[in-house]
Amino acid sequence: MKNSVFSRPKSAFLVIFALLLSFSAFSQNNSNTNSQGSDFWQYVRFGGGLGLGFANGVFSATVAPSAIYDFNTQFSAGVSLNYTYFNDDDFFKSTIVGGSFIGLFNPLPEIQLSSEFEYLHVSRNFEDPIFEDDNYWQPAVFFGIGYTTNNITVGIRYNVLHDDDKSIYADALVPFFRVYF
Repeated sequence: MKNSVFSRPKSAFLVIFALLLSFSAFSQNNSNTNSQGSDFWQYVRFGGGLGLGFANGVFSATVAPSAIYDFNTQFSAGVSLNYTYFNDDDFFKSTIVGGSFIGLFNPLPEIQLSSEFEYLHVSRNFEDPIFEDDNYWQPAVFFGIGYTTNNITVGIRYNVLHDDDKSIYADALVPFFRVYF
């Protein structure tokens, strides 16, 4: 557990804070029910992301379905799954699988604040035997801000646990594009 995120007090505090913020929306009471029972699914929105990229021998594909529950007009929380395949013909192949918990807060209809805990398993297989293949779990805690219009939010998020050697993201600041229907 020497290299665990929880072995560093500051990182552990940030992970716990993000999880509490993400799940604080669960404490919001929504007592709207119809005469035939709960209308839970009326407040669930689905979305996610798809990605496809290729250039100069590099291919990348991502599928990331997501669902959130709107507790009210300001608070939402949900889960997401992630699968990414990356292939650089001359260097390595990588498979990334995992998921995340997300909490959303809209202080104004146009402004969205978010916290997200993401946990991904990364498997990298190098073509050159000089490099050692990797298999590891990579946590990320993001805090973000975005602009919302209709079902679309565009913004930026910051990974407080960014690790230059292990992170699948090139930088701690990561732009995002969210769509929920």
